[in-house]
Amino acid sequence: MIQVEKLSYSFPEKDLYKNVSFTLQDGAHCALIGSNGTGKSTLIQMMMEPDEWLYKGKIIRKDIGRIGYVSQFFKTSKENTMTVFEYLSQYFVELQQKNEELCAEMATSENLDEVFERYQKVMDEIDAVDGNNYESNIGKQLKLAGMKSMEGMELGKLSGGEYKLVQVIREMMQMPSLLIMDEPDVFLDFENLNGLRQLINSYKGTILVITHNRYLLNNCFNKILHLEDADIQEFDGNFVDYNFALLQRKIELQEQVAEEMEELERTRAMVDRLRAKATRFDNASFGRTVHAKQSQLDRLEARMIKAPFVEVRLPEIVLPVLEQAAAEAEETENTEIVSGPVLNVQDYRLEFEDMILENVSFELNEGEKVAIVGPNGTGKTTLLRQIANRSSEAVSVRPDVEIGFLSQNHSETLNEDDTIYKEFEALGFETNAEIKQYLAPYFFAEDVLDNRIGILSGGEKNLLQLAKIGAGKAGLLLLDEPTSHLDIYSQAALEKALADYKGTVLMVSHDFYTIVNTMDYVLYVEDKTIRKMRVRSFRKMIYKDYFEQEYLELEQKKKELEMKIEDCLRANDFEKAKAISEELEVIVRKM
Repeated sequence: MIQVEKLSYSFPEKDLYKNVSFTLQDGAHCALIGSNGTGKSTLIQMMMEPDEWLYKGKIIRKDIGRIGYVSQFFKTSKENTMTVFEYLSQYFVELQQKNEELCAEMATSENLDEVFERYQKVMDEIDAVDGNNYESNIGKQLKLAGMKSMEGMELGKLSGGEYKLVQVIREMMQMPSLLIMDEPDVFLDFENLNGLRQLINSYKGTILVITHNRYLLNNCFNKILHLEDADIQEFDGNFVDYNFALLQRKIELQEQVAEEMEELERTRAMVDRLRAKATRFDNASFGRTVHAKQSQLDRLEARMIKAPFVEVRLPEIVLPVLEQAAAEAEETENTEIVSGPVLNVQDYRLEFEDMILENVSFELNEGEKVAIVGPNGTGKTTLLRQIANRSSEAVSVRPDVEIGFLSQNHSETLNEDDTIYKEFEALGFETNAEIKQYLAPYFFAEDVLDNRIGILSGGEKNLLQLAKIGAGKAGLLLLDEPTSHLDIYSQAALEKALADYKGTVLMVSHDFYTIVNTMDYVLYVEDKTIRKMRVRSFRKMIYKDYFEQEYLELEQKKKELEMKIEDCLRANDFEKAKAISEELEVIVRKM
């Protein structure tokens, strides 16, 4: 359907693609993955409108008709009174109206052939999208997404996640030749995420989806395009198989690197010995031998394995080091030692037109890490924002505790008109060199630090918020959907940072993996209030509702074997790593 050949494209500050080639076949369900800022969204824009871009290479679109598109930024007005059914019907009703108008025109037209030709085009379009059955098809799609009861609901009353699913259904029902979706999973609760999975898996057409969501990646796609370091890797198969293939390749490469390093060291030692002799003896043959061996050493170093897709470097996210902050506080005179809960919420209630939350009470002690989990639209973000602003009488934060706040609305914590340099100058950084050094572990290259924050990707903005938090001394972190837009490598880095952090965390999240990997317990929103739930119970509930029991056991076994292989690679025990990978392959084939 689409063939890309030797595509190269650059922004003034960076190369996005260098001689990239890949194909997208008719009927494929393809995931486009890669680190934040590698140009995934730009690539799909180029594929949709190649004539609007100046690039080298070819983008060949073979017999392609309409391309459907679902943006990551869809929003609806709260005043929109159109119902879900009316909104999904709109395109089909317009086709029917065109059909009726052309029938009426044929009754009076003198140029019947021309009108009939237009009439036939409309009829073909109606047939192509099964327009005569659109009412029942809408019902089927809503049921598939778990939204059948919302058919008559006004759009303005939908949560953001529900509205995003309606957008997906609307585009799918128009049956484009190619459906492109840019992070359609962002901010979806697990119920809606499962609905999105059902929609993707039931769709018969060609789909290209940018996503970092591990649940969708593990369950939805039969082709992977992986974009890193201005290059792309194409893999025909699912994400679980792709990860297994990368792990096997990693074993091969590290074994090869170990062998090459031995040869390098032998050659380097020989060059050193020859140089030492050449300095003692004035002998032309020694000089020629040294030169030849040095050339051999240069060739060996040049052919060292470079594999950008096998092991992408994780950014290093560092959250506030509280031991250091405590030591500084002790040096300050008249420092008052305060004990008790870090956060206390008593009889909190939230009401707009209807009651959203009531009788909400909980407290967080020092060092606890807790996730608030619940459906979209149940007041979680508002609660977190009121804690951050200390703007509710029902909320009290211990006075000696600083708050670090990450918002899903980036403009709340970042001035998007400022440069990155200016944003960090406001935090007390004194020189550009200091800012550059601080942000290097987050992979903000020097050439982007003078750019406006507004042009960064969503994932880069989240990393920037985390970097700002890390530069402070917050003992209470309020994180609102921190993994949204983050690539899978940054998600892993955040999980490590949360595990190392000694302070208190309250996190609103729908990311199942981050919750079960880092949180102590869950505050689950249910029946307009919150109940405390162990992570183990939460995990079992999610698997009971959305997975077969065997999947849970297989996933756990897979993770254990992957960790054993990593241990073997660190010890350079390649034979054992290969043996364990054979066990892992059996597990992967069952998933």
